[in-house]
Parts: sequence; C-alpha cells; structure tokens
Amino acid sequence: MSGSVTMYSTPWCGYCRRLKSQFDREQIDYTVVDIEQDPSAAEYVMSVNGGNQTVPTIQYADGTAMTNPTIVQVRDKLATLAAA
Repeated sequence: MSGSVTMYSTPWCGYCRRLKSQFDREQIDYTVVDIEQDPSAAEYVMSVNGGNQTVPTIQYADGTAMTNPTIVQVRDKLATLAAA
C-alpha cells in the first residue's frame, strides 16, 4: 500500500517496533522520529496527546495524528487520504 506517514517513537518502545514491522510488511512508507533525540518532536507528540509523550504517534500527510493505532486504522486512513 502506498502512502507515507511519520512515526514518532522511542528506541525502547515495543509497540513502535511492532507497528514498524507491520508497516514494512504492508509496504507503507514511513519516517521515524525519535522523540528522545528531538525536543520539537516531543513537543508535537505532547500537543496531540494531552501533554503526554505517548508513542507511537503517527502523523499523516493531512496533518492529522493517531496515537498507538492498529495497522488496520493506518491502512484505512491512508485509503481515505488516497481517495480524496
């Protein structure tokens, strides 16, 4: 599936590792941003998660975000964006 997302993550996050492997399997293009290394990324994650640094947080091309989504939710969102 085509589409590109940004994943805000940490190196130790098991949920992030799982979602990355699902992205690879589904051939979804993604960029990973480590919120522990990028203070502005951490601020963004907190801004969409009620002040919490919850990962994985996914940002889509339309500027919307999802926190800890399933691969089905990501595929559905990418399909919606592709149809627009």
